[in-house]
Amino acid sequence: MLLKKKRARRPRELPCRKGFRMHGGTVLLALVVLLGIVARSPLTSVGAAAILLLQLMSGQTWLNWIEHRGVEIGLLFLTLAMLAPFATGKIAGADVLAAMKSWPGIIALTGGVIATHLNKQGIELLSGDPQLIIGMIVGSLLGIVFFGGIPVGPLMAGGLTALFLQLYSWLTRG
Repeated sequence: MLLKKKRARRPRELPCRKGFRMHGGTVLLALVVLLGIVARSPLTSVGAAAILLLQLMSGQTWLNWIEHRGVEIGLLFLTLAMLAPFATGKIAGADVLAAMKSWPGIIALTGGVIATHLNKQGIELLSGDPQLIIGMIVGSLLGIVFFGGIPVGPLMAGGLTALFLQLYSWLTRG
């Protein structure tokens, strides 16, 4: 017996003017652009607008590349920004050693260790359950609007979500 190949499910298209196809993802991206503007979050609105533009230009190759390598590239630039003060001489080796001998320095070191562990859990959670991204985007926008938060990316939100899900799992075990 021959196995039938499953067809890839096409996104449901929404009615619009002739020659232009729009699906739910397009509407969602446009909504994120608007929410980013309302929330005064240029990173969110510009990011969503760029992805929307690539989608409308049929830039599937770029979209696939961003989907697979975007987090790595973002982390690379974040790392570059964190290391630049060493290269410019704003932070010297003696400053690092002095900071590690103080309580605030030790607490910062501990915070860095915990944050990187949570970020790793966030990446694992997002790769295993990508639908959580929507909740994190909406939560980030709410945090910006109501608490003056800064959207530094989904990794910390993913890490905290993983931590909260683990706590929930422990608390609900009968």
